[in-house]
Amino acid sequence: MKEIRFHGKGGEGAVMLSEMLCASLVYEGKHAASFPMFGFERRGAPVASFVRFDEEPVREKTQIYSPNCVVIIDRAQIHSELAYRGLLPGGVVVANSKDALDKGLHENIDVVGVVDATMIALEEIGRPITNTAMLGAFAATTKWVGLEAILSVLDQYFSEDILQKNLQAAKRGYGEVSVK
Repeated sequence: MKEIRFHGKGGEGAVMLSEMLCASLVYEGKHAASFPMFGFERRGAPVASFVRFDEEPVREKTQIYSPNCVVIIDRAQIHSELAYRGLLPGGVVVANSKDALDKGLHENIDVVGVVDATMIALEEIGRPITNTAMLGAFAATTKWVGLEAILSVLDQYFSEDILQKNLQAAKRGYGEVSVK
């Protein structure tokens, strides 16, 4: 089983990102579960969201304390020790950043994917809602889900013009992520 923890702030799309990832994984025939954790439910407050997936049914719906992957949507949390807490050896980090990330942020980081998802979102969508760009970056970094699956499920969340903009943001996130 793979476990992914998302770190963002209210309004950035962390919860929707985890839901879209789940739908993409199910599209590929995997079993997946997504669930959020809120503090105070307001825009700008810290938000964590979680995804578990496997070839077998996923029944556990608790917080993830030992993730295989951490996705950091909120740039302010990139250097937060809390974001990396419990990361398993061989861990993957996917971060929204303009700058490269040092694997030395945590001893268990093996792979780092960095993309300027905020820039992509502003250019493609006109708002700093980075979820689809980060979803594309996640796919390219981990190879745990394919871009085709992501693009195939986005119409469950968006329609018309905003769908086209988010499809483009996901493609750019996939193509522009720097993986080390």
